[in-house]
Amino acid sequence: MAIIRDFKDLQAWQRARELTRYVYSVSKEGVFGKDYGLKDQIQRAGVSVMSNIAEGFERTGQSEKLQYLNIARSSCAEVRSLFVVANDVGYLDQEKYRQGG
Repeated sequence: MAIIRDFKDLQAWQRARELTRYVYSVSKEGVFGKDYGLKDQIQRAGVSVMSNIAEGFERTGQSEKLQYLNIARSSCAEVRSLFVVANDVGYLDQEKYRQGG
């Protein structure tokens, strides 16, 4: 088993990075891109997932690591919830909604 020395090597962080890229790509399109409140909130939540995984990785205490991973998990739920909102108001077609939500 390889030793992970950097948060960028974590599969969870890599997937969070993909999620954040996706969030940014769909939230800049059409009317979604003009809904600054929703757009900004979903982008912040996506970045929060990545950031908290990275920050947790760098913490020395096990309880601190878990705290940051729990925050990342909560931010991921926030992204999913905001995708529901975007879908409900017609900003996303079903395919984009399924990919993000």
